[in-house]
Amino acid sequence: MPVKLNRHVNLLVMLMTLTAAGCSQNAKDALSVNELLPNQDNAYVDHYYQNYQPINKTEISKTAASHKDTVWERLLSLYSLPKIENNRIDREIEWYLNHPQALSTIQNRAEPYLHLILDEIEAKNIPGELALLPVVESAFVPNANSRVDASGLWQFMPATGRMFGLQQNSWYDGRRDVYASTKAATTYLKQLSQSFDGDWLLALASYNWGKGNVKKSIEHNEGRNMPTDYWSLRMPEETSNYVPRLLAIAQIFAHADQYNVNLHHIPNKPYFEVVHLDSQLNLSKAAEMANMSLHDFLTLNPGFNKSKTAPEGSGPRRLLIPVAKAESFKENLAQLPFEEWISEGFNADNDDESTAIYLEAKPAAGEVSHKVKTVAIKTVDKVSTKQSVKVLLTAKKLDKNDKKSVVASSKKPDTKNRSKIPTNHIVAMAQKISSNNKALAEKSKIVAKGQKPAAKTPVTVAIITKNTLQNKKSKHS
Repeated sequence: MPVKLNRHVNLLVMLMTLTAAGCSQNAKDALSVNELLPNQDNAYVDHYYQNYQPINKTEISKTAASHKDTVWERLLSLYSLPKIENNRIDREIEWYLNHPQALSTIQNRAEPYLHLILDEIEAKNIPGELALLPVVESAFVPNANSRVDASGLWQFMPATGRMFGLQQNSWYDGRRDVYASTKAATTYLKQLSQSFDGDWLLALASYNWGKGNVKKSIEHNEGRNMPTDYWSLRMPEETSNYVPRLLAIAQIFAHADQYNVNLHHIPNKPYFEVVHLDSQLNLSKAAEMANMSLHDFLTLNPGFNKSKTAPEGSGPRRLLIPVAKAESFKENLAQLPFEEWISEGFNADNDDESTAIYLEAKPAAGEVSHKVKTVAIKTVDKVSTKQSVKVLLTAKKLDKNDKKSVVASSKKPDTKNRSKIPTNHIVAMAQKISSNNKALAEKSKIVAKGQKPAAKTPVTVAIITKNTLQNKKSKHS
């Protein structure tokens, strides 16, 4: 193509000039020249290495030093993306600094998962900054669902998830499985970087927009003798802001003291232990055995679609249990009669309904609001969050013939006439679910008296999603 030909001609001219000037008279000089020149075999790596400055680890050493033995020290030691100055990054930094509550919320949500993610980052030998990608993808909500059907911390589309071994069936969705999806996402990112000869910015754009789309955009620029780096490509607005947002959050955490940002103390220790099971287990019973609320239990185990773990072949027989509770969980489980492992204690008559329920705190003052339409809630409520990380309230029908979650959000935020999200009905549902045994007992009394049980109430699920696409038809194509 024209651009590649021009690169080769420029390379030849430069080498001839250096030879004539006598600049490459020893091996060290020759190596220095080669480091500065584009690799003729790599079509995309030119701008990545020539136009960006390498990261200066000394600049972030102060932050790491003040957070010894934490995930922050470990995370910063793994940073390796180049230092980039760009107005798009500056805008994202400004937004986060103007919304400190968002930064605090992100850290709270990330705490259970960061150690696992960093383990996979190190195992795959990929940049540490990528551990923060769930901030952009899902705001670290493990059961987040987008309107284009991407799901989980890493927002896998169904087909892409299956490509990387994430099962999806009526029992289990591996895209929401924190453990499995993290392994899959880091593998996928590694492969994308190799597709673009180590250009991580193009790899990240591909993760969001699809490798095929990015390559088409590169070919478009090549055909017009235009640069082919990330910042020069034509792409959707979301993708054009996607990488800057990740770089912005990475820069803020790396220079937390400079930005006056408080980093939460998160020890560099595993948050949970993987406990393997011999059989299916009722999730409410599992939460009870772990001495956890159902909400907290499902925060670590959001991949299951029913009230029990999946049968053999339909999903993993394992649970993630906080390290501090793992031993007592195993002891309690060993004493539990086997016939009670799968006894119904939650949603017994409608076992196809997702058990993942997430209740969010009230919105911080000054944040952007979005209108949301739900199935079970007839009124239109408003919830607050960053424009690019929209908060959607999703309600699922218990009707087996209608499993679609209906959500609708405005293109532009409406900051007028804001109202607080009415969570009373959701809280009531969560409390009802958390007291399963009591509910069953009441039902038994009613039946014993010959009365007709009351009609079941649909379960409402509050979910914070990733930044949704504007006019995006597909993801990870």
